[in-house]
Amino acid sequence: MCGTSLSVNVSAMSNLPPDPILLVVAAVFLLAGFVKGTIGMGLPTVAVGLLATRMPPAYALAITIVPAIITNIWQTFVGPYLRDIVRRLWPLLTCTAFGVWAGAGLMTGPYARYGTIVLGVLLVIYAIVGLSKMRFAVARSNEGWIGGIVGLITGVVSAATGVQVIPSVPFMQAIGLEKDELIQALGVFFTTATLAQAYNLTDAGLLTEATLIPGMIGIIAAFAGMYLGQVVRSRMNAETFRKFFFSAMLLLGCYLTGDMILQLRR
Repeated sequence: MCGTSLSVNVSAMSNLPPDPILLVVAAVFLLAGFVKGTIGMGLPTVAVGLLATRMPPAYALAITIVPAIITNIWQTFVGPYLRDIVRRLWPLLTCTAFGVWAGAGLMTGPYARYGTIVLGVLLVIYAIVGLSKMRFAVARSNEGWIGGIVGLITGVVSAATGVQVIPSVPFMQAIGLEKDELIQALGVFFTTATLAQAYNLTDAGLLTEATLIPGMIGIIAAFAGMYLGQVVRSRMNAETFRKFFFSAMLLLGCYLTGDMILQLRR
C-alpha cells in the first residue's frame, strides 16, 4: 500500500459516521486498558491488533500512540526503580529508538500492505511464548550487547507493525527483574518506543486532527480500563487471566494473518 493510497484510506475513515467508529475505539481502549492494568503491558498490542480489523494498521497506531504514551509515562513513574532501570536498560532503550527511526516508512511505504500479516504473526508468536511459559536467562555481564541487539530488532518491528513486545518483553523477563521492577521497566521501555514511533507518525503526516477525538476517547477509556484491571489484578487468579489473554491474542493473530492473506490472493 503506497503512501497515497493510505492517505485516501485514512481520509475515508475520518469521514465515516462517527458514532460507530468512536464506540469501537472506546470499547477497544477499555479492553486494552484493562489488560494493561492487570498485567502491566499490552495496551498498544491489543489496541492496534483489534483496530486493525477495522482500519489500516498505520491509522490504528496513530489513534493508539497518544493514549499509549500517557499511560506508559504514568507507569514509568509509579515505583522507586527508575534510575536503576535506565542504568541497566539504556542499550535496549537507545537501540529501540534508533530501530524505530531506521524503520520509518515501513508502515506506510510500498510494503505496508504486508504489515497486517506481520502483525498477526507477531501476535501468534507472542501468544505462544506466553502460553508456553518459556523462560530465558541472560547473564548480567551480557545484558548490554544483547539488549542493544534486541532493541534494534524490536525498533524495526515496531516501526513496521506498531507492536513492541517481541523480542523486548522476553528479554526484560530474562534479565531477572523483580515483579514490581519489571512493571516499571515495561513503562520506561514502552514510553521510549512510543515516543520514537510518534516522531515517525508525525513525520509521515498521520498524527492529524482526524485522530484527535478518537485519541482523546482512547485516553479516557484506557484509564478507566486500567483502573478496572488493577482492581481485578488484586482479586483474580493471575494464571487464569494469563491463559485467557494469550489465547485471545493467538486467535486475533490467526484472524489478522488469514484474513489479509485471503485479501491479497483475490
